[in-house]
Amino acid sequence: MAAPLQGSLFDQADDIRLGPLEGVRRTALADGAWIDPLPGWLRGADALFGELAGSVPWKAERRQMYEREVDVPRLLAFYGEGRPLPHPVLEEARDALGAHYAGELGEPFVTAGLCFYRDGRDGVAWYGDRTGRSATQDTMVAILSVGDPRDLALRPRGGGAAAMRLPLGHGDLVVMGGSCQRTWEHAVPKSMRAVGPRISIQFRTRGVR
Repeated sequence: MAAPLQGSLFDQADDIRLGPLEGVRRTALADGAWIDPLPGWLRGADALFGELAGSVPWKAERRQMYEREVDVPRLLAFYGEGRPLPHPVLEEARDALGAHYAGELGEPFVTAGLCFYRDGRDGVAWYGDRTGRSATQDTMVAILSVGDPRDLALRPRGGGAAAMRLPLGHGDLVVMGGSCQRTWEHAVPKSMRAVGPRISIQFRTRGVR
C-alpha cells in the first residue's frame, strides 16, 4: 500500500500539459558527463500521478542477491518501442524531448520505463544504464517525475559519497547525457523520513537499458 500523496501547493491544475523546454540549464559534470534539470516542466503533475498510479499494470519483481531472492524495492512497468504509453502527455513528452535534443542525440527516444516508489522504503541502489549500447557510447536518459519529491543522487563511478542531489517530483525533468551513464552513477536513496509516493518515467533510445 502506497503512502498518500501530498499534493503540490503550486500545481493544482487539472489540465495536464507540458511547458517549454527552453528553460533547461546545463550542468557540466566530470569526464564529459552533464545533466539538464528543468523544475516543473509538467503542469497538472499530481493529476497525472493519480492516473498512472491507478491505470498502469505495475509489477512487483524479485531478484537474486547473494544466496537468496529478495523483492525489488519499487514497482515497475516497461513500455517498449511501438507500444502506446499509458497517457497521451507521456507520448508528447517523449516526442518533445526527441525533437529538442535531436541535434545532439541523433535518434528519437523510443522506450519508457516507469518506477513507482510507494514510500521511503522504496529506492534504487547506485547504478548506471550500461546495458546495451550505453556501455560504450554516449547516450541520454530523460527522467520525468510526478508525485512527492525524492532525491536523485549522483556520484562519479567508482564509489564514494553523493556529489550531487536533485529533489525530483511534481513534474520535474532531468536529462542525463554525454558520458553520464558510463562515468557516473545515480541512485534514489531510501529515506527514513515520512515521504509520499513518487512515479518516475525514464525515456531511453533504442538498445539502451
